[in-house]
Amino acid sequence: MTDIPRKTALLVLDTLSQKNHPHLDRIITDVVDNADLHLSGRDRKFINILIFGVLRWREKIDWIIARHSNTPLKKINPGVLNILRLGLYQIFFLDRVPDSAAVNTSVELAKQSAPQWVVKYVNAVLRNAVRNQNALSFPSADDDPARAISINQSFPLWLTRRWIRRFGIKDCRKLCDSFNAIPPITVRCNTLKVQREQLQAALLPDAEAICRTSFSPVGLRFEHPQKPIFEFSAFQNGWFQVQDEAAQLIACLLAPQPDEIILDACAGVGGKTGHIAQLMENRGRIIAADRDSNKLSQLNHTMQQLGVGNVTAAKFDFNQSAQKFKYSDFDRILVDAPCSGTGVIRRNPDTKWNVSEALFTESGKNQLHLLQNISSLLKIGGTLMYAVCSFEPEENESVVSRFLQTHKNFEVCRSYSDLPFDIRLFSDSNGFFRTFPHIHDMDGFFAVCLKRTA
Repeated sequence: MTDIPRKTALLVLDTLSQKNHPHLDRIITDVVDNADLHLSGRDRKFINILIFGVLRWREKIDWIIARHSNTPLKKINPGVLNILRLGLYQIFFLDRVPDSAAVNTSVELAKQSAPQWVVKYVNAVLRNAVRNQNALSFPSADDDPARAISINQSFPLWLTRRWIRRFGIKDCRKLCDSFNAIPPITVRCNTLKVQREQLQAALLPDAEAICRTSFSPVGLRFEHPQKPIFEFSAFQNGWFQVQDEAAQLIACLLAPQPDEIILDACAGVGGKTGHIAQLMENRGRIIAADRDSNKLSQLNHTMQQLGVGNVTAAKFDFNQSAQKFKYSDFDRILVDAPCSGTGVIRRNPDTKWNVSEALFTESGKNQLHLLQNISSLLKIGGTLMYAVCSFEPEENESVVSRFLQTHKNFEVCRSYSDLPFDIRLFSDSNGFFRTFPHIHDMDGFFAVCLKRTA
């Protein structure tokens, strides 16, 4: 009988191994959600455990493979390598899966796509790893801290070296540990329809360990959902959106007011758009712009579900000149710019293997270009917020510094009033807002509010 969960997880990992692959969420939607697999809730959960587990621990798993394979990693066929990764993840990280089952199911996966000699190779590597698992000596921090963290916490070596230079050894390790921890599901209560206490009560049948967020006044966290989130009656009624607490604080920091005109310049599917509408009490007007019409279609559906009536979706690419954009004179603008995503690795572990220092630099150039194009749409006295889910300097203070050098009519806002949280816990003397998973137990964000003075 075909092992559907493991075969499905392998298909997702193989798709990720291809060049120019879609985002992980899109792959899972296509391979798992849209496929007619008739999966049980247990199978679906196991698929996610396998996919995200291998992606979180890939560097450590590959180190184990290298010690039990006569073939160098670079010469192993990507599909075979993913079979080995799946097997070793189960052996070293899943207590409930017997070692024999992990080996046998991996061998069966190999039989479906590889010649007999490869099947024997997979069997030999996994069985050797089982025999030697208690004798493995992983790299020590005393010899090379960056390499030890790279292997033991499973991150690219160049990235651990970079973070040690920035944060020190102790905080680098804590940061990596926080990224490897499975985060709770965090949602934002839609106060246009319900209060947080009512939502918390409504979630009781469907989730465990429900509690309020520490800083956001409208957030809830929970674990172990009994079914997919989109099947929750509270979700179908538009009572909440899934949104990390750090992302919830971004809209609070923007501080939109009722009856203002707001631009959400990179709106995506509308996570922050819905929150802005809440803070505006569904009054005024929000222009939600994005270059992806599919995302805007989903945004429109979400706004309807939430009961939001003050949002106008506009397809526009601000990488091009904003002169052709038919709206202007905004009171506030949110530029939640596309970025490397290093701040959300705990939710998107594949980011570890896709980022590079060249990407940080390239993202910074694109983000600056966006700011330059969009800034002219803000009215004098208005506020422009620049935000990214990254804590890399090339995408943070470097972008802001270069923007201010050429836009003397903007200045950083350093004081805020009536915020629902203590800004001093997140801001520095430069007026930069930052969150970190290992410090605040939320995603990593950078944000700054810029006031137009002339």
